[in-house]
Order: sequence, then structure tokens, then C-alpha cells
Amino acid sequence: MYRAPSLFISHGSPMFALEPGELGPHLAQLGAALQDLSAIVVVSPHWQTREIRVAATARPETIHDFGGFPAPLYALHYEPPGAPDLAADIVQMLADAGLPATLDAQRGLDHGAWVPLRYLKPAADIPVLQVSLPARMDASGALELGRALAPLRARGVLIVGSGSLTHNLYEFRAHISDPEYAQAFADWAADAVARRDEEALVDYRRRAPHAERAHPTEEHYLPLLVALGASAPHEISSLIPGGMTYGVLSMDSFGFGLQSVAAGFQAPGQGHENK
Repeated sequence: MYRAPSLFISHGSPMFALEPGELGPHLAQLGAALQDLSAIVVVSPHWQTREIRVAATARPETIHDFGGFPAPLYALHYEPPGAPDLAADIVQMLADAGLPATLDAQRGLDHGAWVPLRYLKPAADIPVLQVSLPARMDASGALELGRALAPLRARGVLIVGSGSLTHNLYEFRAHISDPEYAQAFADWAADAVARRDEEALVDYRRRAPHAERAHPTEEHYLPLLVALGASAPHEISSLIPGGMTYGVLSMDSFGFGLQSVAAGFQAPGQGHENK
């Protein structure tokens, strides 16, 4: 069977749904090349729970989990089929890996899932489900969650960790005198991904420049480790460029196992001034 890749996608602001910027066309290009997916599993920071939950909704609804944005954003909907049988399999897989999980038959798709998927798979014809991100999960736990989900790729299931490579909402749309700190963090992350330095990426709060400023809280960084954990040690990583939005929100994203479909994407670290 077709082996699907794993992706880390920076979903940025909800306005990404209306403002494709640099990343939107790249996701569309990538999605057009991913022709044999059986399903898509998304881990997003916008579904945090006490323990892991797996969405088993037959027809997941679009959740507009944000406020204060333009009316056209709330008119958007992305409603693919769900995958209840796959959800049950995932609960068993996670249990076998020592990660207890339960099914949720009501959960829809939060904007961390549906916004990037509107570009990646606009027809909404591939089954989609979400796996929650435990509120107390740390970086090493996110890596283990990715490893537990990795066998799904051999079944044609695309694993998506949806977060943001930098995510300081206190500085969002504010005048910042030194926004270059965000690029320094993004460059460091791209270099660490290119070297597959799992230890550094897990220990990023001590090793990366401006880590606590780039991520005052961790939930938007952890999906990167989920995507990394779902990849194999031998797999080449690819940078999916997204640029910097609002001065401090990096939209750069990464793919693992894209060798057959991502000829247009470069290795992480190329085209950046690594620091």
C-alpha cells in the first residue's frame, strides 16, 4: 500500500483561511501530488484534553473556535467524511503503545485542522479525524505520540501535526522593535530538523534562541514533534516555505517522507541564515 508522509504545518492566524500568503499555494501544490491517501489524522493544539481522545465523528462539523475576526471567515466550512472505524483502530494502537485513549463521537474539526486542509485537500473528499493533544503533554511525550501513530502511514494515512513554528500572540499585530528574534528561532528549528536532532528539538527551551519568547506556551510547538515522531530515521525532511506573517508568526512547515512528491521543496536550512 502507498506509504503516506507526515507533515508539520504552521496554521498561523485563523485569517490564513482567507489569506493564503506564501504557504497556501505550497500546500495546494503538495496536496495535488498526494493522490493515494486513505485518510488524514490531525493533531492540533486547539483540541486539548486531560487524556488523549480520538474523534470518531461520522461527519465532523467545522468549528469556528475564534472570535473577533471578519464575517467571511465564519462563513467558511470544511466538512469531509469522518473515519469512525479508523478512530477505533487508533485507540487500540495507542493503548498498545502505553498511551490510553478514548473515542469522542461528537468532535468536529477545529481551525488548526480545517484551515490548512482547505489548501491541502480543498475537495474535502478524504476522511479526516483528529487526535487530541493532552494539556499536560511535554515535548518528549509529543514525540512518543507521533511514534505511536507512525504505523498508520503504511496504511496510506497522512499524519499532520498542525501548530505554528513561532507563536507569541502577545506580540501578534503589535509593533515589535526586534521581530528578528522569531526568524532566529525558525532558522534554528529548520537546521535542527535538517540534522534530525531529536534531542535538541525536544530540549528546545534550553537550546534554541529565544525559545520562551517564540513559544510562551508549548502547545503550538508540540505538533512539530508529533510529525517528527511519525517519521522514520532514514527519511529525508523537506522545508515547505511559509514566510513570516504579522512580523513574528513563522508559517514555515516541514514534510517527512516526501521524496516522491516534493521535488519542488528544499531541505530545511537551505535558503535560511542559520544561527
